[in-house]
Amino acid sequence: MPALSTGSGNDTGLYELLVALPAQLQPHVDSQEDLTFLWDVFGEKSLHSLVKIHEKLHYYEKQNPVPILQGAAALADDLAEELQNKPLNSEIRELLKLLSKPNVKALLSVHDTVAQKNYDPVLPPMPDDIDNEEDSVKIIRLVKNREPLGATIKKDEQTGAIVVARIMRGGAADRSGLIHVGDELREVNGIPVEDKRPEEIIQILAQSQGAITFKIIPSIKEETPSKEGKMFIKALFDYDPNEDKAIPCKEAGLSFKKGDILQIMSQDDATWWQAKHEGDANPRAGLIPSKHFQERRLALRRPEILVQPLKVSSRKSCPVGVGLNELKRKLLISDTQHYGVTVPHTTRPRRSQESDGVEYIFISKHLFETDVQNNKFIEYGEYKNNYYGTSIDSVRSVLAKNKVCLLDVQPHTVKHLRTLEFKPFVIFIKPPSIERLRETRKNAKIISSRDDQGAAKPFTEDDFQEMIKSAQIMESQYGHLFDKTIVNDDLAVAFNELKTTFDKLETDTHWVPVSWLHS
Repeated sequence: MPALSTGSGNDTGLYELLVALPAQLQPHVDSQEDLTFLWDVFGEKSLHSLVKIHEKLHYYEKQNPVPILQGAAALADDLAEELQNKPLNSEIRELLKLLSKPNVKALLSVHDTVAQKNYDPVLPPMPDDIDNEEDSVKIIRLVKNREPLGATIKKDEQTGAIVVARIMRGGAADRSGLIHVGDELREVNGIPVEDKRPEEIIQILAQSQGAITFKIIPSIKEETPSKEGKMFIKALFDYDPNEDKAIPCKEAGLSFKKGDILQIMSQDDATWWQAKHEGDANPRAGLIPSKHFQERRLALRRPEILVQPLKVSSRKSCPVGVGLNELKRKLLISDTQHYGVTVPHTTRPRRSQESDGVEYIFISKHLFETDVQNNKFIEYGEYKNNYYGTSIDSVRSVLAKNKVCLLDVQPHTVKHLRTLEFKPFVIFIKPPSIERLRETRKNAKIISSRDDQGAAKPFTEDDFQEMIKSAQIMESQYGHLFDKTIVNDDLAVAFNELKTTFDKLETDTHWVPVSWLHS
């Protein structure tokens, strides 16, 4: 880069340098096109204006300016009141309209704050009735605007004292650094809390605005700084803290929808984690049920139907007629080199047209029962004194051929397959509305396995009701295990969605259980 000579001494400003730059560079430019480009760039009027503004501000800053007045907002109000009493011409109307705009009022308010250098909140005077003998008592004042304090309290079961149960990451209490887990709360705004329930104290805090004064006895236990790295999870279910009777403080809860990405801020509490939505500018975390707690609640939830080992004759075991078998068949024949299915085991005698290892793997009843005892079956059941089942080895056999194993199982079986070895992607085929079922299945028939002939019978209204009810129960109890839900409203549309989903599995990244990473 050649040295630039301006001939104006050290007083030459940035604007003059910018104007002179193209002429200074002309001898060093090879083509007319480059020279034209430089003239266009450095001759841009908007750039000149910005540089002029920069120089004016830089010069003004050197003068150490002080505000002319500190009450611009009040002066503007006085002016508006004075103008109201004048004959309203167009100029006065325009000025009044301008002074009434919220952004102008806010600008004047900020100006006054900066002029007065009054950036701290106004706190009330310290109370005069502090007992000097209480060396361990701390008086803390926090300014609570419209956000929660970000702390929960509980009553100590042994001492009956009100103590801080948790501090929400990023909340007002956390940012202050003055309140800690285990601190004993004595007073809130001068109101003793020893004889109050936590719910009553929360109500006092909820109704308080501005500065809140706490009298606390600090906890003797020192908190160790958290060394947790960033952790993100994908929500597997919808959650509304207002509907959760177990949450210690509904106001501190964080609501989310299935599929939301949450950043876990703290796992200090084994029951209630602290989290916030990914990308949320609000630093305050909220309470969500921990993974262990939510799984325990699901396990203890009384099922609406009794789910038993697969019973071939049981039409209540899954929503028959939803189109699952047809979708699986279409996907299989779309690429037989890429997709495969398992061969089930059975103890019934082989029929003349059947081949061992093709339709079924035929084994003895004793061997089947032995394999059941050794947990070698994913699912099994009994029909007319014969066993039927899908073995784990049959899945492995498909995977060994480097194929995707298409497997339809009872929903309660899914959790046993969610392992690093199988890495399943679980798709729930859901029936459409009952009106749509009546429309699309009115001429269809259902194959009943309750007799030897496997006769096809028309769908009944009870069949439609059963399909809807079964699907609702499955989604309610096992929806957190489903990676995707496809509504089979139209078979062709559902198949295209299914095929697209499987194709994306080959290229796109997907969320997986964290346990797979540590297996």
